[in-house]
Amino acid sequence: MPRAVYVVAIGVFAMVTSEFVVAGLMPQMAAGLDVTIPQIGYLITAFAVAMTFGGPVLAVALMRLRPKRALMVLFAAFVLGNALAAAAPTYAVMLVARVLTGVTTQAFFGVAITLCFQLTRPEVSGRAVSVALNGLMLGTLLGLPFSTLIGEHHGWRTAFWVITGVAVLAAIATALGVPDVERAQNGGNLKEELTVFRSPRLWRVLSTSTLVIGATFAAFSYFNPILTQVTGFATGTVPVLLIAYGAATLIGNTVVGRLADRHTLPVLVVGLALNTVFLAGFAVLADAKAPAVAAVLGIGLVGVTMNPAMATRVRRAGNARSLVNTVHTSFITLGIIIGSSVGGLLITAFGLRAPLWLGAGMAVAGLLTLLPDLRARRSVEQDRPAAEVAV
Repeated sequence: MPRAVYVVAIGVFAMVTSEFVVAGLMPQMAAGLDVTIPQIGYLITAFAVAMTFGGPVLAVALMRLRPKRALMVLFAAFVLGNALAAAAPTYAVMLVARVLTGVTTQAFFGVAITLCFQLTRPEVSGRAVSVALNGLMLGTLLGLPFSTLIGEHHGWRTAFWVITGVAVLAAIATALGVPDVERAQNGGNLKEELTVFRSPRLWRVLSTSTLVIGATFAAFSYFNPILTQVTGFATGTVPVLLIAYGAATLIGNTVVGRLADRHTLPVLVVGLALNTVFLAGFAVLADAKAPAVAAVLGIGLVGVTMNPAMATRVRRAGNARSLVNTVHTSFITLGIIIGSSVGGLLITAFGLRAPLWLGAGMAVAGLLTLLPDLRARRSVEQDRPAAEVAV
C-alpha cells in the first residue's frame, strides 16, 4: 500500500475529530459563548448541512487542480476555520467557522478518495479507501474522547487549537509524503464531470449509501440515552462502550476493505442484513445489558464500516473522480442528517427504542436498493455457461 494513503488517513482523522468535537463539549461551549445547549446543537446541524450541499460546490471549484494541490488548499481553509472557531468571540463567528470547516471536510473526503483510487491498482483500491478511512474510525475511537478530555480540563478553545495543530501536521505530512499526480483522466471538465449523473443506476447506488449510514446513525446518535435510560448502564460506563464501538468499527473497516474490491455486492448485502438484525435485536432487547452490548458492537462492525464497499460501488457506477466522490460523501452525510433528525422526532412520539426501529427499517430499504444489481448478477451467472459453450 502506498505511503501516501496512510498520510491521507491523518488528514481524515483531523477533520473527523473536528466534526465530532462539538458533540463532546456542548455544555462548555454553551457557557463560553453564552448561548443554550440547543443552539450549540445547531452547530452540528450547520456542519452537516454545509458538508452535504457546500462540499460538491467546492469540489467543482477545485476540479482543475491536481489532487495534492487541492488537498493543500483544503488544509489551508480547514486550518483557518478551526483557528476561527478556537478564537470565536461570538456564536455568529463560531457558526461561520463551522460552516467553513464543514464544506472543507466534505470536499477533502472526495479528493482523498479519488487520490486513493489513482495511487492504487483497481483490484486493491477498496482496500486503499479502507486504510484512508481508518482515519475516520480513529477519529471516533480516539479523536473524540481525547478532544473531549482536553476540553474538559483545559477549555473547549484549547481542544480546537489542538485539532488545528494536528491539521497543520497532517498538511506538512501531505506536502512531504503525497506525490503530485495528475488529475484523474477526463477530470477538470465540468460538462464531462456532470454527464455521469445522468445515470439512474448511479443515483440508486448513492441512495444505498444514504440508507446504510442513515440506519447506523439513527441508532448511534442516541446510544447514550438508550444505554443509560433503557438498558440501565451508569453514565460513566457509556464512554467505555463507545470506545468498544469505535474499536469494532476499526476492525470492521479493515475486514470490509480487504473484501470490497472482489466481493462488493455480497459485502453490502451481508452488512445490511446483519445490521438489520442487530438494530432490531437492540430494539427488542434494549433493557438487557448483554444483548445491548452485543448489538452495539455488532452495529459497529457492520455499519459505517461499509464505506469501502460503498465507495467501490460508486466508482463502478460512476467514475473515480473527485466530484462523484464528493457527491457520494454528501449522500452519506444526508443519511446522518436523516437518521439523527428523524430518530429524534420519533423519540418524542414513541420513546427511546424508536430510532433503533427506524435504523432497522432504513437497513431493509437499503437491501431493497440492491435488488436490481442482485438480479443483474444472477442473470450474468446464468448466461455464463451458455456463453462458454458458444465459445
